[in-house]
Amino acid sequence: METQDIILLILGGLFSGTLAGFLGIGGGVVLVPMMVAFGYTPVQSVATSSLAILVTSTAGSIQNWRMGFLSWRQVILLGIPAVIMAQAGAFLASRFLSYMLLTGFGILLLSNIYLVQLRKQLVNKGADPVQIMTPLAARLVTGGLAGFLAGLFGVGGGVIMVPLQILLLGNAIKTAIQTSLGVIVLTAISSSAGHAAAGNILPIQGLILGGGGLVGVQFSTRFLPKLPDRAVSILFRSMLLILSVYIFIQAWQDYNAASVSYILFKKP
Repeated sequence: METQDIILLILGGLFSGTLAGFLGIGGGVVLVPMMVAFGYTPVQSVATSSLAILVTSTAGSIQNWRMGFLSWRQVILLGIPAVIMAQAGAFLASRFLSYMLLTGFGILLLSNIYLVQLRKQLVNKGADPVQIMTPLAARLVTGGLAGFLAGLFGVGGGVIMVPLQILLLGNAIKTAIQTSLGVIVLTAISSSAGHAAAGNILPIQGLILGGGGLVGVQFSTRFLPKLPDRAVSILFRSMLLILSVYIFIQAWQDYNAASVSYILFKKP
């Protein structure tokens, strides 16, 4: 690798790590497109990103735990059903065309912007969503649904798990973000192991990305508790909106590519 490539990988990891600590997302939505733009194959990009996410999420979760902001019990209760159901989602994903999945994911991101505020609206009206089910059932549903949707759409579960924790568990947004980052440790272990067995991971690039992410997540996890909840909520919803626009653009490009392929190769 050239020096310029190393610097770009470090900066990309730094940015994704900062987002991970602030928003409780793994960073794959940033790292994968970036690596593809650098000339790596999609499979290499996804696999190497999983290794970088493992480094980043582990470092950030340890830091949150040291500061007293993370319950490993909650992480496990959410993480186990997430890991299991992610496999079901990944299996089902192979039955859909890519632009259909991207469109569905974009719609999901937009709906999550609403879900972040839904709990407050329900509580103000006297309907507490936590009372719908027991706390254990709510955690199993939250983790399982987040894992299933993450496997279906090929992303980390953070953008899904944070709103569900707010809605079903009644967690504050900061707590939801910190717990989500811990769950990503478990899902990243599963993903990295699978890709490593298949020989898809580029270890040097992954560790460079992870090193940059480690620095970024140390900053953001320390700074997150100092931010007002409203500021964090606005930041999270803004990121969801930006991601949804990006995903819809990708879906449109995939749809056009599929249409051109059909026209070129259909039988007369």
